[in-house]
Amino acid sequence: MNRADILSKAHDAVQSRGKDYGSPAENFERIAAIWSAYADIEFSVEDVGIMMMIVKISRLMETPAHEDSWVDLAGYAAITAEAIADSQDNPPQLADQQSNEPSL
Repeated sequence: MNRADILSKAHDAVQSRGKDYGSPAENFERIAAIWSAYADIEFSVEDVGIMMMIVKISRLMETPAHEDSWVDLAGYAAITAEAIADSQDNPPQLADQQSNEPSL
């Protein structure tokens, strides 16, 4: 498998998973909220993406030639970058924060 094959397969995977799980930003924000509630510490979109990549790296340490893990790692890198950009463009409004928009 070469880099073009890995990136092509990663592209196909993230396209199909987006239909199932929603946008990377929405999905990672949801995961961050669940992890935060479970661990009682705050997780960010960045944390989710990085930790998912760490899972793949851990698996690759056991089986370095496992092609699907390389594909998944490339896919997580791409959707993490997208989720970070989308989250920065549209930061989530927490329930205890007031909106900066004028009220009507």
